[in-house]
Amino acid sequence: MIRVLLAEDQAMVRGALSALLNLEDDIDVVGSAADGESAWRELQRLKPDLLVTDIEMPGLTGLELAQRIHRQELPCKVVIVTTFARSGFLRRALEAGVCGYLLKDAPAEDLAEALRKVHRGGRAIDPQLALEAWSDADPLNDRERQVLRLAGEGQSAGEIARQLNLSQGTVRNYLSEAIGKLGVGNRIEAYRLARQRGWL
Repeated sequence: MIRVLLAEDQAMVRGALSALLNLEDDIDVVGSAADGESAWRELQRLKPDLLVTDIEMPGLTGLELAQRIHRQELPCKVVIVTTFARSGFLRRALEAGVCGYLLKDAPAEDLAEALRKVHRGGRAIDPQLALEAWSDADPLNDRERQVLRLAGEGQSAGEIARQLNLSQGTVRNYLSEAIGKLGVGNRIEAYRLARQRGWL
């Protein structure tokens, strides 16, 4: 039996996924969570074989959950099911040790088959997205990404500097580097483009 924990912030989607997977003879949905922190607690309590998670959730994102699992070398494998058909998200997911990346508009039977494949030690990645991921490399480094995300959320250079323990000049340098790498005119355009490509 494949023991699955679901992490999805939309109640209707979470319920539908749970009902769908519980129809399978060899899959048991042992728990569900509406946000990343709850999912992390449930993961430690239930010790499922697989975590099926969305990317965007309150608290921890699906990618941050995957990174934690990967860093702590937990035996649970991660499958992302999302609406984000963006190659940048897929690249970051793979770097975080994710074993499956499927889109929510894929046929329902594909999900159960993907979970079986991942449980057996394989990978299940949307094929079109996999092709795009290798032709659309993320030019930003981790610090540029962090600074750009905070700037895009409306924080000033001073606020970002305080939060990240950097000088304001260093923050401005990171923003300038990010803007230059993305070939845009200002931090807002840089943030929009990076979000659109899935690099943030």
